[in-house]
Amino acid sequence: MLYRGQNGLVAHECILDTRIFKGTSGVEVEDIAKRLMDYGFHAPTMSFPVAGTMMVEPTESESKVELDRFIEAMIGIHQEVAAIERGEMPREDNVLKRAPHTAGHVTADVWDRPYSREQAAYPTRWTRERKFWPTVARIESAFGDRNLVCACPPIEEYAAN
Repeated sequence: MLYRGQNGLVAHECILDTRIFKGTSGVEVEDIAKRLMDYGFHAPTMSFPVAGTMMVEPTESESKVELDRFIEAMIGIHQEVAAIERGEMPREDNVLKRAPHTAGHVTADVWDRPYSREQAAYPTRWTRERKFWPTVARIESAFGDRNLVCACPPIEEYAAN
């Protein structure tokens, strides 16, 4: 955790500092946020208020069971990062860099990834029992946010009505 109070406590939100992983494994905050989707979580706020970090705000509305599930996911993701750091997984083609995994990807006839379909789709027992499938994988990330494409009719069609 990036910031802690005098006694090591945090408030209703905390900032998880993931920046060290970029140097040790090539894993960035976006990779972790996208992998959390495979674990059944909505990706948290990234790089606000500090670039390369995640802000999570679990304590206001989540049960202990859900908090424990989040902790289990973060421990699992840390183990996936550690596998990259140990050289057991490639830095550029691993379960974190390819997350999130859609049903279409996992059930495709061809699987060309250095990890199993099971690891991609069902990282915990909870996900096997209650899987939420993302509908798309990564789409141009921040490029899409900065370069919006309107799918609506041309403005001239609105003027004609």
